[in-house]
Amino acid sequence: MKVLILGGTGEARRLAAVLAGRPGLEVVSSLAGRVRAPALPEGQVRIGGFGGVDGLEDYLRRSGIAAVVDATHPFAAVITESAVAAAERVGVPLLLLRRPGWVEGADDDWHWVRSLDEAASALHEIGGERVFLTTGRLGLAAFAGLDEHWFLVRSVDPPEPPTPKRMGLLLARGPFTLPGERALLTEHGIDVLVTKDSGGEATAAKLQAARELRIPVLIQARPAAPPVPTVTTVDAAVAALTTHGV
Repeated sequence: MKVLILGGTGEARRLAAVLAGRPGLEVVSSLAGRVRAPALPEGQVRIGGFGGVDGLEDYLRRSGIAAVVDATHPFAAVITESAVAAAERVGVPLLLLRRPGWVEGADDDWHWVRSLDEAASALHEIGGERVFLTTGRLGLAAFAGLDEHWFLVRSVDPPEPPTPKRMGLLLARGPFTLPGERALLTEHGIDVLVTKDSGGEATAAKLQAARELRIPVLIQARPAAPPVPTVTTVDAAVAALTTHGV
């Protein structure tokens, strides 16, 4: 029996590790290929896109996939939409494994936005010159024209233009610690944090550090999840797959 995991997240790697140890089960993890040196899961790995819904449908049929788990990043809306449509066409079960989003606390100063363009516009209202930008290397174009701000950009790989004119680059991969995030915000004199509601513990320390230092946070809300069976933990994903005979 073959299971396709649409991956790229820690949850996807942990799920692959659990399923790869099951006899009679073949696990294939698919990575988008946007990171130069991705952390590879156990089992088979394919890298690169499918070519939209039609390409994914063809892959599911040719490969004899019995079930699909979408464990992609919460903001990977395009592949999620393709997975839902392709799985429905082929008639295989689809499970969405999506870690919960972050929850704003009483001492947080969060400002929710719907897009990075909206976040860039909101910087004028919030004020502050020095911005810690943790939205990923592919979304920097929204901030490229904001020359009145200095940006500390953290990403796994170097970004490509257009990027902010006044910018410092920090190449790093989580998990990050609270002492480290606190020191980073302090040393760079950060006034505003801009991020996405990725959820999870690996990158949550920056939010706690911002709370302690009373730094406002611009946070992009997640796109709406599709109405498909959804779980929030690897254990729940394994249990759900077991009900389908995996």
